[in-house]
Amino acid sequence: MDVDDFWAIVDGARTGVDDTRTAEGAEQVAANVENRLIELGRAAAVGFSLRYDALGVPSYDWNLWAAAYLMKGGCSDDAFDYFRGWLVVQGRTVWERALQDPDTLAELDIDPDDDFLECEDMLGAGRGAFGEDDEFYAALDAARAGFPAGTFSGPLQGDDFDHEDEVEIRSRFPRLAAVYLD
Repeated sequence: MDVDDFWAIVDGARTGVDDTRTAEGAEQVAANVENRLIELGRAAAVGFSLRYDALGVPSYDWNLWAAAYLMKGGCSDDAFDYFRGWLVVQGRTVWERALQDPDTLAELDIDPDDDFLECEDMLGAGRGAFGEDDEFYAALDAARAGFPAGTFSGPLQGDDFDHEDEVEIRSRFPRLAAVYLD
């Protein structure tokens, strides 16, 4: 599945969901994605999962993690994965802008008291649509074998810094800091 097909499925799944920023809205989008993948079949479920994993590589970034940390009031490894699932649910434009400049997430006008900002269900949409877990993972592993190393995982990108250093956070994310620190 190419990147345009992936985002067409996500953006189509957003249709009719009142507010994708909420936990309920994000979970509805993930359920809609899973239902669409069921319609498209097992090959699409595997392709979607591969594309999701490939998109995870450039998003595995210190700056994005720091933005999640700020917005959520802390962010563990798992919570960062779920945050990125939530970010996918926000659609291609938001995703691409956030990867370029996480400070653009301030434009989403999220209630600073809403620190959930997660969608774990998005991580498993392809697996859920496929059905049988053992068969899914066998198909996924077989499909991954045809790609170069590093396509689906890689090291944390960018420069590490103290996510609790208010001066550093304000310099990197002035708009988010205005919402979450002021």
